[in-house]
Amino acid sequence: MASNGTENGEFSFASNIRGRNGLSKIQTHKKNQDEICHDDSATPVKAKTIDELHSLQRKKSAPTTPIKGTEGAFAAISEEERQQQQLQSISASLASLTRETGPKVVRGDPARKSETPKVSHVTHHHYAPTLSTSDSGLKFTHILYNLSPAELYEQAIKYEKGSFITSGGALATLSGAKTGRSPRDKRVVKDESTADELWWGKGSPNIEMDEHTFLVNRERAVDYLCSLDKVFVNDQFLNWDPNHRIKVRIVSARAYHSLFMHNMCIRPTPEELEDFGTPDFTIYNAGQFPCNRYTHYMTSSTSIDLNLARREMVILGTQYAGEMKKGLFSVMHYLMPKRQILSLHSGCNVGKDGDVALFFGLSGTGKTTLSTDHNRYLIGDDEHCWSENGVSNIEGGCYAKCIDLAREKEPDIWNAIKFGTVIENVVFDEHTREVDYSDKSVTENTRAAYPIEYIPNAKIPCVGPHPKNVILLACDAFGVLPPVSKLSLAQTMYHFISGYTALVAGTEDGIKEPTATFSACFGAAFIMLHPTKYAAMLAEKMKQHGATGWLVNTGWSGGSYGSGSRIKLAYTRKIIDAIHSGSLLKANYVKTDVFGLEIPTEIDGVPSEILDPVNTWSDKKAYKDTLLKLGGLFKKNFEVFTNYKIGTDNKLTEEILAAGPIF
Repeated sequence: MASNGTENGEFSFASNIRGRNGLSKIQTHKKNQDEICHDDSATPVKAKTIDELHSLQRKKSAPTTPIKGTEGAFAAISEEERQQQQLQSISASLASLTRETGPKVVRGDPARKSETPKVSHVTHHHYAPTLSTSDSGLKFTHILYNLSPAELYEQAIKYEKGSFITSGGALATLSGAKTGRSPRDKRVVKDESTADELWWGKGSPNIEMDEHTFLVNRERAVDYLCSLDKVFVNDQFLNWDPNHRIKVRIVSARAYHSLFMHNMCIRPTPEELEDFGTPDFTIYNAGQFPCNRYTHYMTSSTSIDLNLARREMVILGTQYAGEMKKGLFSVMHYLMPKRQILSLHSGCNVGKDGDVALFFGLSGTGKTTLSTDHNRYLIGDDEHCWSENGVSNIEGGCYAKCIDLAREKEPDIWNAIKFGTVIENVVFDEHTREVDYSDKSVTENTRAAYPIEYIPNAKIPCVGPHPKNVILLACDAFGVLPPVSKLSLAQTMYHFISGYTALVAGTEDGIKEPTATFSACFGAAFIMLHPTKYAAMLAEKMKQHGATGWLVNTGWSGGSYGSGSRIKLAYTRKIIDAIHSGSLLKANYVKTDVFGLEIPTEIDGVPSEILDPVNTWSDKKAYKDTLLKLGGLFKKNFEVFTNYKIGTDNKLTEEILAAGPIF
């Protein structure tokens, strides 16, 4: 054991000198002054400081594809120039409208101060230069551009209170005081063009504001964002149809918002990002900062403002991420019909033979459950376009309700809640980080946002041929609508404009009774034009492509809520299967009273007696009274739509009205 290591001149075991317990004593040998003592068991790292070591850990990732349309081997611009162009574009987005330049922006996290910032700002020549400057004009705003989920996790956990990694790997976040949308605080700029184009007045979701007030709120949001050390910028797409996709830029102050939109919008490839250019629409999310209550049109400290002429949206006073998703959906409801494309609040799936079905339905009707079918591919769960090319999903992700989520009931959603998914306002065990989906301590509106590819049978790209079936779902708690009816085009328009379901609400004395709910086009909060316009487009496309309309009741049978019972999900699935297969088209039909609905006499796997609701009620008079009551509610709801004209006459509206209940 004499000289293990002596050839390196570092140490040796000297046999003639004994230490304690008789062991050989280790002797070190002096080396030359300029030599470094190191461990030879591995090659030494090429770093002199811990920061250098950390920089070695992170490998640079940058696309090197030349921009389309350039020619020659050296035509591609350098990565530095490309980044400079991106920063100039972002600086332009963040520019105040009262100053000559955008803010000084620099890429990267301000916490990593190793690099010297390279200034980028944009001069707006059409404003007279001012001699004064501001404090915000002297500082840098760091841009965290299209960060990956892993990077956004780090930012959220480090800087945002209430952000945690759950046991399944998802990022749990809090949306602050607001745990849902604020429709009463949403405003749309009314100008010369939108005054005529949009639906205003009774029944409309569009509450007006003027251009000046929008600019006041925009300035407030931009000043807030520019005052921060860092902002998150996402450049992404809407609409999977490449011919009709929209470029969107989201500027936000929270990693939570950036990851949410990373999941919900379509994620560009590195090559698509190189060629992104100027966005078609920009969101300024300054939700942590309130609006000024003294500003005209403001009724609270929250304001969500859309300016369709400027293609901009401003969010103040709410951190609920769903405002961005649904704000962009409203924008698509305006932009797409201008291209003769129908925007739809629906689920969509496609069979192995290419037969596409659209599912419309309000909350609680079973839209998510019925459009998720393991024998079919999911195109999308919520927002779609129907163009000359067929159907396409608007989004790149799903936004699923989590309350009472169980693996047995909804395995696809359960399994999608993993690394990369954002879960909002859920409660979890402080030690194990296991989520308790039944806990409503923060809110009942707990949600998960995840990329659509997390669903195993998602069809990527999320596009399909023209729909064969248009399924309108209603949960009729009055128990008088048939389990399924075949609709004429006029009836499809009538029930599409009505957007009916019935909720079960408690009354003063604790008895629960049905309450009719109507939401035009099954998404009244998001439509921009008059509902009849969307209905006419739907009927036109259905006629052109030979699609059939169906009304499916997933609610009660044999009596209203309290006396009847809910139609079994197994029966509803059999009905949907018969629609998909085409066998229901071949059935024999009879017509009902009042609503004039065509109902089949038999469906495989469904008891024939339940197909006509009158058979299931023991009290026939109570059935008739309830049917007339519901018919009256439909008529009353439709009054707001009767005076609308398409073209010079009322012919279309009269045709639609005639397809409603008659008594």
